[in-house]
Amino acid sequence: MTSSQEFRPEWASAPGDTITDILAERNISLKEFARRLEDTPEHAKDLLQGRATITIGLARRLQEALGGSVEFWMARDFQYRQDITRLHVTDEEWLNELPVGDMIKFGWLKPVPHPSDEAAACLRFFGVASVAAWRQAYANVQEMVAFRTSPSFDSRPAAVAAWLRQGEIQSEAIECSPWHPRLFSDALSRIRSLTREKDPGRFIPELRKLCAAAGVAVTVIRAPNGCRASGATRFLSPRKALLLLSFRYLSDDQFWFSFFHEAGHLLLHGEKGFFLEGIEAPATKEEQEANDFAARTLVPPQFQYALLSLPVDGREVIRFARRVGISPGIVVGQLQHYRRLTHRQLNSLKRRFKWED
Repeated sequence: MTSSQEFRPEWASAPGDTITDILAERNISLKEFARRLEDTPEHAKDLLQGRATITIGLARRLQEALGGSVEFWMARDFQYRQDITRLHVTDEEWLNELPVGDMIKFGWLKPVPHPSDEAAACLRFFGVASVAAWRQAYANVQEMVAFRTSPSFDSRPAAVAAWLRQGEIQSEAIECSPWHPRLFSDALSRIRSLTREKDPGRFIPELRKLCAAAGVAVTVIRAPNGCRASGATRFLSPRKALLLLSFRYLSDDQFWFSFFHEAGHLLLHGEKGFFLEGIEAPATKEEQEANDFAARTLVPPQFQYALLSLPVDGREVIRFARRVGISPGIVVGQLQHYRRLTHRQLNSLKRRFKWED
């Protein structure tokens, strides 16, 4: 069976790799190899490491010293230079997909001394060896974002992948007990009371602590340019789940609804897969179930009629919020969702947050 598709590897092998194999096989030292080439050991070392170009004269000396034709050594060098050029372009295209500026600004990456070092730094960040390996590792993210995003929204798979990866990195430092769905479910009532706390510097550490005791690592990561995600969940292992939030809308109603939505995925859908919110998600059964879970956890069913009967009055909303035990901003958000309020009404009751640069 033949194929017309050209093999284009995601690596470049210098002629020096072939020479090194020959020298090892024949037990020839670098010094002896340089002597046979009638050259210095320094230049011979440059040749082995791909820094020296093979000219016709050098190809003739290689033919005499090691064998192989002049044409072979010239073609070997030509292919290597072509691969280097092609891979450099590939790296540049990949870097253009990534929000490198924000990744440095947010402290995910350290500034590099030279632009040519950026690709290597980004590969280390993602924990992969090549751009091809990155595309394979994040294929599900690329497909999901491409499927969900309309042309009117700027959402790039590479930016979402960077946000997800930073969440994974931060979760590694969070010590968790083994995943325990009942303990996590029981913790939600205590977490629900945190919605009344105004300071994220106080409620986020407590949120992390309560979730970690049930096997859930909660990370709150600022979304970079090109990432419109508000939340994501996945199991890092059978013992540990990741619940990632972006705080994208910087308001308490959106933050807490996103949290309880993601909590719903963990409890209702277990280890079935990876869930990503905030990128024009289709109305799947799982997403609707997570929405319903969040809504009834924040405002239990016995309070639903009273919620939907509230007048457009800030004082009444505050009284209801105290009665139910949640923040007034969440009540406003729910009323807006059910279209009992317009999206401009009573927004002053929502708490607003900002990122510290």
